[in-house]
Amino acid sequence: MKNLAHWIGGKPVEGASGRFGPVYDPATGAQEKQVPLASTDEVDAAVASAKAAFEDWGTASLARRTSVLFKYRELLDAHRDELAALITAEHGKVHSDALGEVARGMEIVELACSVPQLLKGELSTQVSTRVDVAAIRQPLGVVAGITPFNFPAMVPMWMFPLAVACGNTFVLKPSEKDPSASLLLAELASEAGLPDGVLNVVQGDKVAVDRLLEHPDVTAVSFVGSTPIAKYIQLKGIEHGKRVQALGGAKNHMLVLPDADLDFAADQAVSAAYGSAGERCMAVSVVVAVGDTGDELVAKIAERARGLRIGPGDDPGSEMGPLITREHRDKVASYVTGAAAQGAEVVVDGTGLTVPGHEDGFFLGVSLLDKVPVTADAYRDEIFGPVLCVVRAATYDEGIALINASRWGNGTAIFTRDGGAARRFQLEVQAGMVGVNVPIPVPVGYHSFGGWKDSLFGDHHVYGNDGIAFYTQGKVVTTRWPDPADSGGVNLGFPSNS
Repeated sequence: MKNLAHWIGGKPVEGASGRFGPVYDPATGAQEKQVPLASTDEVDAAVASAKAAFEDWGTASLARRTSVLFKYRELLDAHRDELAALITAEHGKVHSDALGEVARGMEIVELACSVPQLLKGELSTQVSTRVDVAAIRQPLGVVAGITPFNFPAMVPMWMFPLAVACGNTFVLKPSEKDPSASLLLAELASEAGLPDGVLNVVQGDKVAVDRLLEHPDVTAVSFVGSTPIAKYIQLKGIEHGKRVQALGGAKNHMLVLPDADLDFAADQAVSAAYGSAGERCMAVSVVVAVGDTGDELVAKIAERARGLRIGPGDDPGSEMGPLITREHRDKVASYVTGAAAQGAEVVVDGTGLTVPGHEDGFFLGVSLLDKVPVTADAYRDEIFGPVLCVVRAATYDEGIALINASRWGNGTAIFTRDGGAARRFQLEVQAGMVGVNVPIPVPVGYHSFGGWKDSLFGDHHVYGNDGIAFYTQGKVVTTRWPDPADSGGVNLGFPSNS
């Protein structure tokens, strides 16, 4: 069995805590690796490495930083298949989906390459006689990222490339369920010329998380994960004086109006609900069928869902892979088995699926639940699996009221041919990311990603302009260089602009 490691000070470091976590191949159910779970001393070592590296990197020129990032982008491109293979082996998603994850993460590396433009300050000259005012942004110091299992390459790349581009040093705590991608990301960064200690990877569990939140030398923490943990991260981080951005869970709705192209809407609903086995915070988990669209739309979704090819992620014929763990697979299945008793109609039941040759894998078929009451667990909870709920609404107003009543506000979408309805929706819906005939409206890298309500804790979204603002602190400098001809003199009056 392969033993994984931490990455501290520019090299792999074996775990010393004596605690390990299992890393499974979700397609077979077999434990292939074990990952060390860091002690507080190991976290402290990573933070100390980052703090020491900041002395030089924090004052490094923008030219030096960007040269490393451009080289890093080249190496990521050359190793994208290798990264995708690691993701498939430990997460289970199909190879094409894993490649897409790497590509979307690389968008943020490309954004980070433009940091000289992003960090341009402001200057006002002659605000008073021979007085100028400049606004500049400077790095924070040591910052940390805590990332989830569902995007083991993309979400870390949402964080550390921008952070280091701004002059910070970084400690990453990836998910212990699929940690290998983060190690390759760090290794490639070192190969690109990132100085030792600028990027560190500490494997671990709650012990590592809590130490990062408490450590006096960590200035800011970024997090993506479930809502309960996001709340915990925010409260504990603020308690210890840290800047926090914490992205939580979601229950994303897709509103389908009677004028929509129902074949197109069905295609998009299936893709958005079941891609990556539904293990993504931007998955469509609820379709709101308005008016008389429900029966026809459900029939079209069911037809497509039943035809999906489910199998191991490294099989080119697979369209959907297994879930991350056996325990998570069983929890997701419980929402389907209990749905009928709570008033839903089970149209497609994926709980009995077995994949020949992979009977011990963590596979679950796709499920479709219709006429789901808003009181049902399948509607109220974030399932994070291949289960799509359909609810019925008589009118647009009823549908949007239902969406806005949700405690989450991550992403949402409307499907319609009516431009007026779409415009009204994008202004009225209470969510941070909105799609018009786009089911998963994840912003491109130069716009920011983040939700509303219980989907975001903190003031900043990730990447884009918000990412730059989060990883820097502003400073305003007022200067005056008196003319040699001035006589000067003492003046005790309040300074005025003249």
